[in-house]
Amino acid sequence: MAVQLESIPSTVPTRYWHALEDGRVQCDLCPRLCKLHEGQRGFCFVRAREGDRIVLTTYGRSSGFCVDPIEKKPLYHFLPGTPVLSFGTAGCNLACKFCQNWDISKSRETDTLADSASPDVIANAAERLGCRSVAFTYNDPVIFHEYAIDVAEACRARGIKAVAVTAGEVCAEPRAEFYRVMDAANVDLKGFTERFYRDVCASSLRPVLETLKYLKHETPVWFELTTLLIPGENDSDGELDDLTRWVAEELGPDVPIHFSAFHPDYRMQDKPRTPAATLRRARSIAIGNGLRYAYVGNVHDPEADSTRCHACGHLLIGRDWYTLTGWDLTPDGRCPGCQAPCAGLFEAEPGTWGPRRQPVRLADFR
Repeated sequence: MAVQLESIPSTVPTRYWHALEDGRVQCDLCPRLCKLHEGQRGFCFVRAREGDRIVLTTYGRSSGFCVDPIEKKPLYHFLPGTPVLSFGTAGCNLACKFCQNWDISKSRETDTLADSASPDVIANAAERLGCRSVAFTYNDPVIFHEYAIDVAEACRARGIKAVAVTAGEVCAEPRAEFYRVMDAANVDLKGFTERFYRDVCASSLRPVLETLKYLKHETPVWFELTTLLIPGENDSDGELDDLTRWVAEELGPDVPIHFSAFHPDYRMQDKPRTPAATLRRARSIAIGNGLRYAYVGNVHDPEADSTRCHACGHLLIGRDWYTLTGWDLTPDGRCPGCQAPCAGLFEAEPGTWGPRRQPVRLADFR
């Protein structure tokens, strides 16, 4: 049976482009700077040239909506325990060989976009579902810039926060517009060499580092980092030392970092799964370089997933996968023993959503 989509225009004009002397039009949203002839699509697939302008072709379309724990993004220091309404669209401006959402991010089929919703419907659904935030995830919200911003603004009007899960590959002017309406982000720092970004992700490290420094020094956005460790690719002691030293020196000791385990997928099925020992080694290097909050992901390790006071070691937030097992923060987010602050956005009590994943049909909220 055909899915009944909400009647909103899926193709909308965009602002970040300019005409070239040779007749092509250049998209200025991300560092790829795709130069398009009439009828061509950009690398991301969802931005295209129509006439003498660049349009977004997937406004209001989604690959599906789901209520997740905020810890799944992963965000450990942003409203712990609360539910987040999550969705993505299709396409991506990177080409990671290890992509673990490749069915969405590399989709070239409009059938992937099985649900639709206006920004107001999404905000209404989040409010009625008791979600404290909405997350743009599964594929990178950079490529659906206009839709993400409109959703974030509609949510903000209802007191609901906006979360971007992104690779950080975006140009300076659209980046500033985008993050003016975001409350939190998890940025994939996929490695720490241009070689890795070029050969494995078909992109560049430099714009990501620029985004991270921008977030830290020019916005109030709370952000955390995730690095997926791939055996033999980006998991050497030297690279992990360089990466975590850079984070400590350029972003400061309070930015949490999550080291996640790789599993063979998409175009990188010749690599083994990441051993848990590799993640623990990365965490140890991060802590040794002064980072106060380093975690592991995709493996079961409650100790390495829990938050301890950086000053005295007291257990502040216990975690087992996406379940909170302990909570001992003062109402203003401090250690009850030594009174050292724990960086992040916390409320007096944590949420109680737990590890549930609840698919949602937005048609039920129109």
